[in-house]
Formats: sequence, structure tokens, C-alpha cells
Amino acid sequence: MVAIRTENLTKIYHRRHLGKLRETVGVKELNLEIKKGEIFALLGLNGSGKTTTIKLILGLLFPTAGKIYIQEKLMPNREIIQQIGYLPELPYFYRFLTVRELLNLYARLSELPRGEINQRIEETLEIVKMGKEKNTQLAELSRGMLQRIGIAQALLHNPQILIFDEPVAGLDPLGIREMREILLNLKKEGKTIFFSSHIISEVEKISDRVGVLNEGELVRVLEQKDWFLRNGRLEEIFLEVVSQTKT
Repeated sequence: MVAIRTENLTKIYHRRHLGKLRETVGVKELNLEIKKGEIFALLGLNGSGKTTTIKLILGLLFPTAGKIYIQEKLMPNREIIQQIGYLPELPYFYRFLTVRELLNLYARLSELPRGEINQRIEETLEIVKMGKEKNTQLAELSRGMLQRIGIAQALLHNPQILIFDEPVAGLDPLGIREMREILLNLKKEGKTIFFSSHIISEVEKISDRVGVLNEGELVRVLEQKDWFLRNGRLEEIFLEVVSQTKT
């Protein structure tokens, strides 16, 4: 079953500068399929369209052309969007709330039944290994801990589809390893995970498939066997693909 599908998805940005209208391609005729229960990563250089793709799928941007389907339902669809967990690249949280207070806020925004909120917060904090910090103010947490809280808020309403934009950006080696373990455990639970990243060494460790974006176009979809046959050298494959397709 396909969890996320796009058909000829296109986003053109129009900007006016010095009286002239300029067009910039965000993504162009993107045809992408993400299977239920897999970990799918988007790779691309800066400005390749990774964040644009994610925002289009989430309905945070409106496409210029094309269609988006999630669980085979044409988007936008409010009920389907509520079934997705999202972690932005640079999440911002209220620093003087405690972890529990913040998650309580997100639980209410997610319209969780009040009688289930406390139990769900405890369960989610256990998943991201932050139970001991539940009464700690966010201002006292490290970057890695805040990233785990970001995952927690995405998991509160128990969505089956998770979309993360650069989930390991800025983390130290320990934080990266912990994030890797969390994502792999979520996959074991049957979650579909779609994420973007610049850290190719992590992408090749956890992904089932990888899509390569270049200048807004999906130029290659790779499977695990493609980089395993190259002794795990996904970085080399990625650079070859980008250099061959760069205009």
C-alpha cells in the first residue's frame, strides 16, 4: 500500500524585484511514492526542493500544479492531515514551559480526549527516553533533548505517518545515534517515516529507499541494495547522480 503519492507536483515561486517578476522552481513535476511502513529519505543539495516538497505534502504550501494523495485520499483533507506527525527543521518551543506542560498543550491542539492525555504523554516520553525530564523547563535542555521532545510532540496523537525535516541537524554523535534508534523503533511499530537529511551516513543506515532531488526534480530513487552493492557508499552514488544531472 502507498502511504504518500504525488503526481506531477510542481511549485513555482514568483518574486518581484526591482519591478521585474522572477520565477524560481521549488519542485518540478515530482512523481513520488512512499510505501506504507518504510523509511524513505530525501537527499539533495541546498535549494534542491526538499523542504518545499515536505511543506507541499503537509499543505503548508499550495502547489502550482499537480496532485498529492495521502493514504489514497486526495489532499487537502483535514482528517488525513490530523493523522500525520510532523517535526520541522527548526522547531520552536516555549522555553519556560516544562516538558509535560508543552506536551499537554500539543495534546489539546491535537484534540486528544482529556482523559487520555496524561497516559499518552507518559507513553510518548518513554518512547523518546525523556521520562525523567518531564518536569524540566525546556530552557534547561540540550539540543538533542529538544529534538527528542520534537519527536514526542509529533507522536502524541499516535499517527501512522511521520514526516521529519532534517531530524538530526545540529546533533552531536550521541544525539544522532539516539535519534537513529528512535526512528528504527518507530519503523518496527509499523510507522511510515518520510524525512530529509544532509547526513548521508545516517540516511544509508536506516533508510529502505532514498530519493535524490536536484534543482527541484526527482532524478533518482535508490533502494538499499543499490548502496549495499557499493559497500554502503551512498555518498558516492549521490554525488555521481547530482553531478550527472546538474545543469
